[in-house]
Amino acid sequence: MQFHHHGYVSTDPRRQDAAGVGIDRPVELPDNVDVLIVGTGPAGMITAAQLSQFPGITTRIVERRGERLAIGQADGIQARSVETFQAFGFAERIIAEAYRITEMAFWKPDPASPANIIRTARAIDDPTGISEFPHLIVNQARVLDYFAEVMANSPSRLTPDFGYEMLSLTNTNEGDYPVTVTLRHTSGELTGQERKVHAQYVVGADGAHSAVRDSIGCTLAGDAAFHAWGVMDVLAVTDFPDIRTKCAIQSGSGGSILHIPREGGYLFRMYVDLGEVAADDNGAVRTTTIDQIIVKANEILHPYTLDVKNVAWHSVYEVAHRLTDRFDDLLPEEIGIRSPRVFITGDACHTHSAKAGQGMNVSMQDGFNLGWKLAYVLDGRSPDSLLNTYSAERQVIAKNLIDFDKEWSSLMAAKPEDLTVPLEDFYTQTWEFPSGFMTQYPPSMLIGEATHQALATGFPIGKRFKSAPVVRVGDANPVQLGHHHRADGRWRVYAFADASAEILAPWAEWMRTAPDSPLLAHTPADSDIDSVFDLKVVYQQAHTEVDLGQVDVAFLPKTGPFGLIDYEKVYAADPDHDIFEQRGLDRNGVVVIARPDQYVAHVLPLTATAELAAYFRQMLLVR
Repeated sequence: MQFHHHGYVSTDPRRQDAAGVGIDRPVELPDNVDVLIVGTGPAGMITAAQLSQFPGITTRIVERRGERLAIGQADGIQARSVETFQAFGFAERIIAEAYRITEMAFWKPDPASPANIIRTARAIDDPTGISEFPHLIVNQARVLDYFAEVMANSPSRLTPDFGYEMLSLTNTNEGDYPVTVTLRHTSGELTGQERKVHAQYVVGADGAHSAVRDSIGCTLAGDAAFHAWGVMDVLAVTDFPDIRTKCAIQSGSGGSILHIPREGGYLFRMYVDLGEVAADDNGAVRTTTIDQIIVKANEILHPYTLDVKNVAWHSVYEVAHRLTDRFDDLLPEEIGIRSPRVFITGDACHTHSAKAGQGMNVSMQDGFNLGWKLAYVLDGRSPDSLLNTYSAERQVIAKNLIDFDKEWSSLMAAKPEDLTVPLEDFYTQTWEFPSGFMTQYPPSMLIGEATHQALATGFPIGKRFKSAPVVRVGDANPVQLGHHHRADGRWRVYAFADASAEILAPWAEWMRTAPDSPLLAHTPADSDIDSVFDLKVVYQQAHTEVDLGQVDVAFLPKTGPFGLIDYEKVYAADPDHDIFEQRGLDRNGVVVIARPDQYVAHVLPLTATAELAAYFRQMLLVR
């Protein structure tokens, strides 16, 4: 964490100085806003948290409830999401309070006594070491709290506007605020009264029954699996030995349980198989009581027993896999004529079972993807055509998720003898997908061609930037390179130096002095030189062999009103964990570009300055 560059700070350094719309921010919802977000679920809150870092943009987020969420339905936090939390500055704190999954136990009928279950296998949760961050379980409400804290501490002082339900939305495509949203108060003295808000852009993060989705003519298409599950968060006394271990339990009776310990040491969640549902059931299964769910859980756990003492939350749901064909209001015939004004995220555009633990995780990546793009267009950094990439990138990811979830939920519901692949084998063989690391965006205005991928094989273009240990030269601290990629809307440009730095030197000079370099072409004249591009260098030598006095000033930028030098952009390889070796980096040097949402955008040789300039001209306006 860096601070003091604007003057001495003695209070919480996470609370930034108010700026722009954050100065004297109105309590009441304005009539005109730049971005109106509908819904304070994970997708909406991360979008708002990203936009809150841009104090020149008026963002408001409305919520039908009258107050914060107390008990969330989602609880699984994959490692990719924890990486994202690191970007927003709260990974360490949420890890401390969460339950950490390190392995999964698999229980099946005892061949000698099929009425009983026995443990048949254990699987390491992350067999490949795909991330330095863990797989967590924590209440969705706490995730939302942390994003709310980021928003409140931001320069724009953004806070949710509770007690507003969206009734309708119209888009005229005319004027400064073309989208008109009609809201109704749901709490307080004004309950029942309506009002209108005019917005440049609207984001629908309002769940599976999204009013925003309906307003733009999108429908969730797909099918139901005709299988029901009861889910309960409970405190109980039991003789089941793996009650504090994640488990997949398949009983002789055919019923199954996905068991997930929760944070705090005592609470746990069980997804209890309620069996097939008739096509003409018409939702009757949803009347299943908590007592019936507990009875079914005891049947599956036999010979073990479950004595439930307290129920924090429970529900019944039927598995359904549905997806919209687009994630914005742009009709096929309008492509190339205009750019979208209304977007949908999360459950508003994709629904599936909870078995793979993907709902909250994929939804947050929707919001992270969209948030910085909206900010760039509204801040005048990019043309509005940038917004076309949101639906193009995320709709495919949601389709892949639904395909995976269909397979996983079917396996969970099947009898052990009917499985062609043991559940534990499928779990370990497909681990990269549910961890959130299979996402790979195709070439576009944002993603370069893989022409030079061989120069950095460990940073696949289109996939998330995988961190690695390095040593910070200025203070000799061992750090994770990727952990300094904050959700501040900046691009990261990593220059991995050649051994002698002879190729690096002219590249750095070009970045610093050439009119067509990204630093000069796309950085506002009245801003710090690193306000858009966070330029870093990593040397092959040990940190003791790097002389800061000889490092090009491109990597030692001056920042803030006092022009203080930033010493946290110069790194050296860790001799015990050489990043050049670990990430397949060419010893002649290479440039790796990461987008504001942490995905690798391009890989180029240090000599390809013209290609580097041309790449950024595709999506950034000349300032």
